[in-house]
Amino acid sequence: MTDTTLSRPKAGGTALPVLGTISVCHLLNDLIQSLLPAIYPLLKGGFDLSFAQIGLLTLTYQITASLLQPIIGLATDRRPAPYSLTIGMGASLVGLVTLAFAPNYAALLIGATLLGFGSSVFHPEASRIARLASGGAHGMAQSLFQVGGNAGSALGPLLAAYIILPRGQESLSWFALAALGGMALLTGIGRWYARSDHARPVRRGAAVRHPGLTSGQVNRALAVLMVLILSKYVYLASLTSYYTFFLMERFALAPDSAQLCLFVFLAAVAMGTIIGGPVGDRIGRKTVIWVSILGILPFTLLLPHVGLTATVVLSAVIGLALASAFPAIIVYAQELMPGRVGMVSGLFFGLAFGIGGMAAAGLGVLADWKGIGFVFQACSVVPLLGLAAALLPNVSPHKAS
Repeated sequence: MTDTTLSRPKAGGTALPVLGTISVCHLLNDLIQSLLPAIYPLLKGGFDLSFAQIGLLTLTYQITASLLQPIIGLATDRRPAPYSLTIGMGASLVGLVTLAFAPNYAALLIGATLLGFGSSVFHPEASRIARLASGGAHGMAQSLFQVGGNAGSALGPLLAAYIILPRGQESLSWFALAALGGMALLTGIGRWYARSDHARPVRRGAAVRHPGLTSGQVNRALAVLMVLILSKYVYLASLTSYYTFFLMERFALAPDSAQLCLFVFLAAVAMGTIIGGPVGDRIGRKTVIWVSILGILPFTLLLPHVGLTATVVLSAVIGLALASAFPAIIVYAQELMPGRVGMVSGLFFGLAFGIGGMAAAGLGVLADWKGIGFVFQACSVVPLLGLAAALLPNVSPHKAS
């Protein structure tokens, strides 16, 4: 059975209001999360931070999220917690306020930790909600869910440029209103989940892995997907954490102009996320994964060597193509292990955060040592790891999933 058997799933049972709400909540969650890297120029000047300290701040946030996500996902696979999403958003609210009024670097690290905890609760459970509400159109639902997050990530730098950077660190607290709104919406989602037939533990003896694959095949496929996540998020870390500094150094841009260029890249990421899931439903997840990761190689090789306009255009092309891989990867992984949707979602969202955090820290040290330009040249070859997609087996969706 080929991967193209995933084409054209019927979406008649899709709970669109639930999908729309969880996507809006993802927007609010990731908008809040994205404010941390968006205000790095402000924090760097205000606290006299080195690039290595900025990288450590990112690492603290990302590691907190990555280590907890699969644990939370596994726990809620076994015992559903419909209102955990509200609790996670509350943690993000407290982290945001801590960052707004942090008097020193240690307090910044505490705020970043709380943001990471909020994200670790939100992503595996919200991804599960998207799948449960999909009506069988898993790729479409995952794209709709993820595009909310990417839209929030894109808005963060824009709002930081026009609200936080001109007014200072304490204005970060204004965004607590977004967290409060998210908590209200997520309480409604928790109510829907609690009343549904889905809010019950997985029954004993239920299929954990795809019935058409052996345990060895599933494990090897998961390992390949992890390599692909490594490729995607190492390169993304160079752009999300250091693209503004690259533009300011290479083209002498002002911080607000560099933030606008980052917004263009992140908006393209959001568009790519919309495309990836539905296209994967039609032509197969494996094809989307292969093309989106390896296909950006010519553009990443060019980016460090061209002018400002071409740099912005190339960053948008890279963001569009690279982002289309993640919805396909998540759904592909969920189909490998249909009895562990929460754990698998948490594992891959957590892996994305963890790799992004470690890459940001390592690239920060490299930037202090060799310069920002060298970082972008070194990262340009990372998409070669996309060749590993050839090792993925062809799978069809498991009906019980």
